[in-house]
Amino acid sequence: MTAAAALAAALALAGCSDSGSAAGSGKAELSVSGPYMPQPVSADMAAGFLTITNKGGAEDELTSVTSEVAGQVTMHSTMGGAMRQKSSFAVPAHGQLVFKSGGNHLMFEKLRRKPKQGQTVTVKITFAKSGPLTVEMPVKSATYNPSTGH
Repeated sequence: MTAAAALAAALALAGCSDSGSAAGSGKAELSVSGPYMPQPVSADMAAGFLTITNKGGAEDELTSVTSEVAGQVTMHSTMGGAMRQKSSFAVPAHGQLVFKSGGNHLMFEKLRRKPKQGQTVTVKITFAKSGPLTVEMPVKSATYNPSTGH
């Protein structure tokens, strides 16, 4: 019981120090919204889109994306119609990193199974400083185009 009390006290102190630093906005506060994958038209590749919002006062960096559905997930930027693979993306303080059709996007390559409309794909998003986020990405129709611009 003494060990449990000590653990509870340590967790309480850790919670206090964490909330103190978050209140100072000295670190990233990341969340994901609008994730989706259009139902892939090919058997071995799919695209993915989402928005990462950082409400914190420090920049972070998206360093990798993984999923059980794909042998690898690569990140791409699109500028002036040219697509380039990137190893990381900055997530600005008090800003957003947007992956949308025709812009930055995720490519799910070497698919282990072909996701179908109505299913979800689990995606793990890893950052340089913050802990990883696990996101359930719904599979939409191949022609899905969200009105929010994501």
